Amino acid sequence: MNLILNSDSYKYSHFLQYPPETATISAYAEARRGGPYENVLFFGLQMFLKEYLSGRVTMQDVEEANELITAHGLPFNRKGWETLVERHGGKLPLLIEALPEGQVVPVGTPLIQVRNTDPDFFWLPTFLETALLRAIWYPSTVATLSHSVRKIISASLERTCDTPDEVLPFRLHDFGARGTTSLEQAGLGGVAHLVSFLGTDTVAGVVAARRYYHEPMAGFSIPAAEHSTMTSWGEDRETEAYRNMLTQFGGPGKLVAVVSDSYDLYRAVKNIWGEELKAEVEATGGTLVVRPDSGDASRVPVDTLVMLGEIFGFTTNQKGFKVLNPAVRVIQGDGITPETIRVILGRMEDLGWSAENMAFGMGAGLLQKVNRDTLRFAMKANARQDKDGEWHGINKNPKTDPGKASKRYRQAVVMENGAPISVPLKDLGDRENMLKPVWENGELLVDWTFGEIRNRANGK
Repeated sequence: MNLILNSDSYKYSHFLQYPPETATISAYAEARRGGPYENVLFFGLQMFLKEYLSGRVTMQDVEEANELITAHGLPFNRKGWETLVERHGGKLPLLIEALPEGQVVPVGTPLIQVRNTDPDFFWLPTFLETALLRAIWYPSTVATLSHSVRKIISASLERTCDTPDEVLPFRLHDFGARGTTSLEQAGLGGVAHLVSFLGTDTVAGVVAARRYYHEPMAGFSIPAAEHSTMTSWGEDRETEAYRNMLTQFGGPGKLVAVVSDSYDLYRAVKNIWGEELKAEVEATGGTLVVRPDSGDASRVPVDTLVMLGEIFGFTTNQKGFKVLNPAVRVIQGDGITPETIRVILGRMEDLGWSAENMAFGMGAGLLQKVNRDTLRFAMKANARQDKDGEWHGINKNPKTDPGKASKRYRQAVVMENGAPISVPLKDLGDRENMLKPVWENGELLVDWTFGEIRNRANGK
């Protein structure tokens, strides 16, 4: 990837637009207030630093960019990029500061801040806005969404389950790989989900955790049926298809998930699982996870749970809620959103069922139905340093949309009354700045492990 071409078209003329006395530009990125969440879970910058900024710009890159950008109709800063190659060996003369990945902070808190370290490259921090902002808004948004669902499920488990901490990590499963636009997006979003949960079918996510965060295995899955493997037997052999799943994958302590709505979910649960195969299900010594996959997502999975309770029985836990026979559980993977999860768990509680009986799978709703505006991400310049060393605060403050006002002066993030807040760096005093250098002049300064990030995000 030619890093020079990783930007927006209008960026290529910006090197000619700053005041001539400019020596340094500082810019920061945040999730602005006004979105659906009060907090944001910061995640993903390290992947970008390792995958993209670790490379060096070459003269061949400069030649390619010069040819393309000028043909595209824009001025190209050939002298600047050639100087970068000659003086810095192709490494970007930048200092990037960031919060620790996995940190949960109120929206409106700076997550990263960048400035140039060579005065001849004052134009470089904002030139990288496109790449830097894209690097953090998507994984941070997915991580925030997943973390918010974790809180919803955790609250229900605390009310209804005897061992909530043990059950929670596998309550939300990532089914989103096929709904993303690319393998890279599946990896970025898939690993972001795994900050909060251990269940995933997005292999690219566990690959990303291993490649960028030193995690040998970040997530887990189980053998599971899909409609093609069930319908290939034909409707008249549906029982054989289900029996084959038990034969192939059942056993003491094992879990197997079987989609059961290929023809008639209610008949499958009552007649096949509940009569023809009931003894075989119980004899495996493992757990059959029934997956209803169509219909009203707020009603059908609860109906399935109730039917399984009538057939296989249940116990009542210490909190007074019903828990299915360990031989069976339910996972709903169709039509799942944070709101449907809240509705399903609420209906279960109303009917006296513990949240531990139900797992959820999210696909496009987790990895694809988000955009930069979900959390109102933006990156803005906040300070300019003259060649004489004096810093000036800069910001935007549009009267037509006060919500887009940006922060003036270089920023710091400090703890105040137990919560992170942003303050101008000039007012930091003796307080500790949570924005720490993570990248300087082509070198990675901090290398977070996935375990550290998970512990930070989940308060451990």
